[in-house]
Amino acid sequence: MTRKIGHRWQGSIELLETIRVVNENGFESPSMPPVQTPLTFDYVLVAKISDDENSHLVRKQKAFIETLKKKLNIHKFRDDDDNKVFYCIRAPEKIFETYRYLLKVSDACNWSCEQQGTIPQSTRIRIVDFILHHTHIDSEEGVSEYLPDLMKKNVFETHFCLHEKREQKELKQSWARWSACFRGQPITNVRNYLGENVALYFLWLGWYTFLLIPASVIGLVVFLYGLAFYSTSPLIKEVCQSNVIMCPLCDNTCRVWELSDTCMYAKVSLLFDNEGTVAFAMFMAVWATVFLEFWKCHRSSYVSAWKVFDWCEEEEELILEIVNNAHCEPKMHRHSYLRSTIVLVLVTLMLLVIIGLTHVLVVSRVIATVLLAENSTWQVITENSQTVAVMLGAVLHYITITVMTRVNFTVARKLSEIENKHSHAAVERSFTVKMFIFQFFTMFSSLIYTAFFLGRINGHPGGYVRISGKWRLEECHPSGCLTDLFIQLSIIMVLKQTFNNIFEYSGPWFSRWLKRKKAQKFRRRCVKCFKKEAMNTKEGSELCENCKLKDLHRNYSLIKTDRFSLFNEFLEMGVWTDVLEAIGVLAVIANGLVIGISSDFIPRLVYQYFYGPCASGSATGIDCMVGYINNTLSIANVSDERVREDFTSSQMVTYSGINVTHCSYRDYRSNEDFSLTNQYWVILAARLVFIILFEHVVVIFKCVASWFVPTSPLDVTNERLYDKLRRLKEELRVQRAQQDPLNEKLNGNGIEKRTSNQKKANKLNSM
Repeated sequence: MTRKIGHRWQGSIELLETIRVVNENGFESPSMPPVQTPLTFDYVLVAKISDDENSHLVRKQKAFIETLKKKLNIHKFRDDDDNKVFYCIRAPEKIFETYRYLLKVSDACNWSCEQQGTIPQSTRIRIVDFILHHTHIDSEEGVSEYLPDLMKKNVFETHFCLHEKREQKELKQSWARWSACFRGQPITNVRNYLGENVALYFLWLGWYTFLLIPASVIGLVVFLYGLAFYSTSPLIKEVCQSNVIMCPLCDNTCRVWELSDTCMYAKVSLLFDNEGTVAFAMFMAVWATVFLEFWKCHRSSYVSAWKVFDWCEEEEELILEIVNNAHCEPKMHRHSYLRSTIVLVLVTLMLLVIIGLTHVLVVSRVIATVLLAENSTWQVITENSQTVAVMLGAVLHYITITVMTRVNFTVARKLSEIENKHSHAAVERSFTVKMFIFQFFTMFSSLIYTAFFLGRINGHPGGYVRISGKWRLEECHPSGCLTDLFIQLSIIMVLKQTFNNIFEYSGPWFSRWLKRKKAQKFRRRCVKCFKKEAMNTKEGSELCENCKLKDLHRNYSLIKTDRFSLFNEFLEMGVWTDVLEAIGVLAVIANGLVIGISSDFIPRLVYQYFYGPCASGSATGIDCMVGYINNTLSIANVSDERVREDFTSSQMVTYSGINVTHCSYRDYRSNEDFSLTNQYWVILAARLVFIILFEHVVVIFKCVASWFVPTSPLDVTNERLYDKLRRLKEELRVQRAQQDPLNEKLNGNGIEKRTSNQKKANKLNSM
């Protein structure tokens, strides 16, 4: 395959080629797919061979096949050894001619008819798949039964499309292998073989992966910045050299402990919670906008080159309806307030269930902390019961995410079916929105609690908040609340990546291996077919019966897919563009809240300028953050009766055997009556001001970045304008060419008629 001479790639595509996201050199022009003559068939239906030819399953099977034969060409292959029958389907060319014509005369898809001069294999399969799923037979009860209904009743076992081995082998060589990672993706060939949605997904994935490089570099710089200065930080010295005695972290078994015990955690926490973190958060918010805007630009370049810029899925469904049945009736838009109310109630209940699971995770962590502290035989677990409970909670959260992802998928599909949308595209959009909402609450509810509520609603010595009046609500990690968030995120990400990759690789491989073991008898191939495949395939070339059965079994052993198979990665880009924009806005809000609430960045600034040694402006030769750690601590006296109710006398003894009369805890409270100090309210006000300023500044940066990167490049806009003008001129030329012979004929008839009338008049005058 060679690149079209004289074809000029658009600037966005050339950029993607330069950075090795795509590799179109030596491949087909994106506007015209190659002519693909299928070696075998477009689609295959599989059923089990039944000994009873008069059973109702066989009768339904024959009725459905006979109905299909009125539209499609069907060939039957029996495999008595495996007790299967394969109905191989090939669509006649008149179906695709009708499809092309209807595209041309449609309102929204007419521009794409230019690239449909030769139907790519992916489009052929989509058309046949639509016909299969919209063909029905009438049951004995008078109910219409479609292919999914027949498969549920075991009339048919499965259905699949056939891979063309030649194109599949070429894609494996140039794309689906580890050695091709740095060569760029042959996106046009992927599109020609797998369709536009799949090609756009891998284009998005390539662009996303490439743009992660600058983000990771900046993140590494911020990490190295924290690593370079944390050893000289007065905050670290203050923690590591402190003699402050801290209050017990749990009831009964936990003792008072020294602040210096958290020296290591304080160092790690400062690596991720420093001045560079704020700059990195702002950078990532702008990065998300740049990524999305450039993605829109690249996407518009490719869909323009593929001539599907104005593609309307609803209109294509109408076209496919007519292709399937020329006398079809339109499926009217309907709105049912009852259905909408039911769906709204069910969505609300589902969200309440997900939020309830978050509460269960919180309660389980609280109980686990107590049980580990009181019953563990290992001292290291007893002393770090809260950290171990956070880790166990993260593992439970990962299990919850894994289970609820499947539940959410099923519930979202059922709710989308209840809505009874007028088109499959509308069903997919509705499903995408519901699935996104469910997954958002499933993944982030527990993290939101950890980031914004943990350690802020647990009370204080002498007034702890307890669950059922028994279990004390957990506190933040001794080194800060950000450490809990870091631990939970790290465990979830490691588990998710590890187990997901293991199952994604091993699951399909084992399934294919198991099915291939059953088809060993078809491994040997005849010499005739081997030579035929080695030669250039010509139209009408066929394989022998044995090799056809082998090819059918090879495709039968592959993993079944449908239009929702790629959802967990990326599907339905119309909808997902809006989802990604929403995520970009949420990212700005989340970053602002994490820095303003979870991080110690704001309390440090307030201390530096209002309460520290530099607050008066007269201090010289001293670090402005000296004394910050002690400033963040409040004191609880054992002489207070309320404190004695929370702590036993054995808890107020250090591990070295020293009895203490007071202990410290992290909060801004009075040492006498535990009321909040003025500094607490100043910090709270500063947090709110920072969040508002941060979000406004970042949003301005996002708007500027969005304005600088056009959604549709100028060369795409100009090319579309040129193509529309050329198409209109061509249609005008065709219309005039059709009218000229008609005018000549009309003019000729008029002249003959006038001549005849003149002759009659002359004859009358001569009389």
